[in-house]
Amino acid sequence: MKKIGLCIAIIIMSIQCYAQMYTSNATMVSFYSKTPMEDIEAINSTAATLLNTANDSIYVRMKNTAFKFKSALMQEHFNENYMESSKYPLSTFRGKINEQIDFSKNGSYVVSATGKMIVHGVEQLKTITGTINIKEGKISINSSFKVKPPEFNIEIPSLVFTKIAEEITVKLVTVLALMDKM
Repeated sequence: MKKIGLCIAIIIMSIQCYAQMYTSNATMVSFYSKTPMEDIEAINSTAATLLNTANDSIYVRMKNTAFKFKSALMQEHFNENYMESSKYPLSTFRGKINEQIDFSKNGSYVVSATGKMIVHGVEQLKTITGTINIKEGKISINSSFKVKPPEFNIEIPSLVFTKIAEEITVKLVTVLALMDKM
């Protein structure tokens, strides 16, 4: 029995040695809403991303108040009226990359990740597509996808309904660095 336990411990340690964690605290997440009345764009350049190559998991977390708009009034309305940022300060995505990737080889990989997206306190199962680029041990991720505010119980008042698109384009761009072993 001790030999089996020792074998399992060695296997787990071997797997952990090959597991690499990549991270960024400067992930850029932006969104864009285009309508005939008005275009709305905001950028958050302080989102955090964590990629675990052992199990192909990805986690993105951002403060809703970190989105910057061209107008202070737009930013105020976004945080107070739509996102209710004091009540729901964070938006997150926790998922798993669906395709097999050899993170030790240079290349560009079109991928999808399926997981739980939480926005405005509402959890939805989402599949997001994007591209992972690996070059000389550096990993970058680019993604563009659409969300609908009603999916996350974000109410758009009828007075401004024509100013906000039914689908909002969200983009994510990040360059990840290998996390130091602790």
